[in-house]
Amino acid sequence: MLRDPRMRMIIFGMPVVQMVIMAFALTTDVTHIRTALLDMDKTASSRELINDFTAGGYFQIWHMAGSQKEMADLLDHAVVRAVIHIPSGFEQTLARGSTARVQVLTDGTDSNTTAIVQGYAGHIIQAYSNRKLMHQVQQQGMTLQPDLVDTQSRAWFNANQESRYYFVPSLIAVMLFIFSLLLTSIGIVKEKEIGTIEQVMVTPIRKIEFILGKTIPYMITSYISMTIMLCVAFVVFDIHVKGNILLLYGLSGLYLFGNMGIALMISASAATQQQAMLTSFLILMPCVMLSGFMFPIKNMPDLVQYATFLNPMRWYLEILRGIVMKGVGVKVLWPAIAGQAALAAAFITLAWARFSKTLS
Repeated sequence: MLRDPRMRMIIFGMPVVQMVIMAFALTTDVTHIRTALLDMDKTASSRELINDFTAGGYFQIWHMAGSQKEMADLLDHAVVRAVIHIPSGFEQTLARGSTARVQVLTDGTDSNTTAIVQGYAGHIIQAYSNRKLMHQVQQQGMTLQPDLVDTQSRAWFNANQESRYYFVPSLIAVMLFIFSLLLTSIGIVKEKEIGTIEQVMVTPIRKIEFILGKTIPYMITSYISMTIMLCVAFVVFDIHVKGNILLLYGLSGLYLFGNMGIALMISASAATQQQAMLTSFLILMPCVMLSGFMFPIKNMPDLVQYATFLNPMRWYLEILRGIVMKGVGVKVLWPAIAGQAALAAAFITLAWARFSKTLS
């Protein structure tokens, strides 16, 4: 495995490279929204509202539209993602104490991004409206009654709601699953293809020794890759492990052991490396999609939610996020630990039974 320089690059370099690339690509943060502006009022009040939109860094004015037709063309050709339309008479309406209207049009082809953009715009306009209301009240010498209910929201474990704190630890789990599954699954098949499996079969080693001999090297390399990825996550993305690092490494061993049990079952059943890799990819995609990495498990149908209990990545993601992001321990994570341990024991037992038939 380590004699080939290209293999060393694949084992230790590719997981890190893929994690970094995907961490930058996979993000739910919506910033630098390309915006067009149609300001038909051109007053101090309209400019103040525009400054509120651009001050936070979420909206960037890319184009100044001259008409409503041009505004529609910009959205049709996807030049911008949003258009802010301030009608004429905006400042006069505010001065009379009436409700002034502002139109925000968004490109609805991406429903998730559209909802976020509309939420940003709604908060900005509401803050602007409150500030104007307070100014008018102060000018009239009046006082406003305080709100009966004061809401103070706070997001624990990720105060600024940055998606990198969610995706980077999850990508470590995905990379470990991919490479532990693929590399181990071709281990025995390679010996079948080159004819050395017969030499192994006539030696006095027991089947459990054979399984350990095929899993321990890959576990060691997986641990090294995991350490490199954690270091890169810290240096590049400022991801800190808030919990017990030794507990994380110990439970990662359970995860890797279960993955390699699956890989050994694939390897025992396949006749060629190509068959082993195709079978691994057949298992890989459902495990990633049903792990809670991309989509919340609670949003899935009940039958699919029960199926995720057999997915080792589902339990490891709970463990990884709990230790890395929340800093919790065994007292909180014991259901996920129990599920991970049960799957690891089951997969290794099935692999041992499969080899009992294959090597006999």
